Amino acid sequence: MRIVAALGGNALLRRGEPPTAANQRSNAAIAAQALAELVRAGHQLVVSHGNGPQVGLLALQGAAYRADEAYPLDVLGAETEGMIGYLIEQELGNQLGWDRPVATLLTQVRVDAADPAFDAPTKPVGPVYAQQEAERIAAANQWAIAADGAGYRRVVASPVPQRILEIGVIELLTREGVITICAGGGGIPVIARPDGHLEGVEAVVDKDATSALLARDLGADALLLLTDVDAVQTDWGKPTARRIRRAGSDTFDTIGFSAGSMGPKVRASQAFVRDTGGFAAIGRLQDAGALIEATVGTRIDAGDGAFDYYD
Repeated sequence: MRIVAALGGNALLRRGEPPTAANQRSNAAIAAQALAELVRAGHQLVVSHGNGPQVGLLALQGAAYRADEAYPLDVLGAETEGMIGYLIEQELGNQLGWDRPVATLLTQVRVDAADPAFDAPTKPVGPVYAQQEAERIAAANQWAIAADGAGYRRVVASPVPQRILEIGVIELLTREGVITICAGGGGIPVIARPDGHLEGVEAVVDKDATSALLARDLGADALLLLTDVDAVQTDWGKPTARRIRRAGSDTFDTIGFSAGSMGPKVRASQAFVRDTGGFAAIGRLQDAGALIEATVGTRIDAGDGAFDYYD
């Protein structure tokens, strides 16, 4: 089975955890254990990952320099793809042995320069702040901010991914048995100029949307969206909350999920399933192997199958 496994931001940095290199390496080792289980089971594996905390931290560090010296978000995205890919690649090698080929590929994702997302930033990046501190930092750096749980984070434009430019290389590597780590943080956002040349743009593409596009274009059988919750829930945070075991992709249209919750993951799952007829699963990182067997997490299949809940 060909699987695209999309690691959430918790794969390297959990909420509230100091963004140290040691913490990120430790979490990468945990992620690698789960991913190695899929490889040992005989599956072809392509890995994507988030980078919100890391790219936001680099942007915050860049704010200490003059405005014309700070790197734009596309460059910071490339930096984090390399850094995170290095950690995952090394830990996968430690798990599987270094005779198993693993490669990290910097991945450009083309977006539309006229995408309305550039006028309405929604994508959170960087650390969570208390409201007063967030407002002070935003005013100093001319950032947009939005509520995130009990705190606030910087938000940036999140245009829709249109094309993964290195998809042919990823297909070649996968076909040759290479475990490829790519499309990190949703990929490096680029636009096409009128002359056809590409240039980076100040944005962060949603990693789940890019992962769905990646899985579709690779002809994957399954898309795993790995996070820190065990299943999608209806009425999340309420006494009436229920964990969903399985449902059809069309069935999820009856539930509204906010952009800051499971919304992006559910929509990415629906897109992949509707485009391919494969299946998607959402669940905990450490349960990656069991998600394939549909014994844990939330399984999303084609059609309008009714919700099946856990007891």
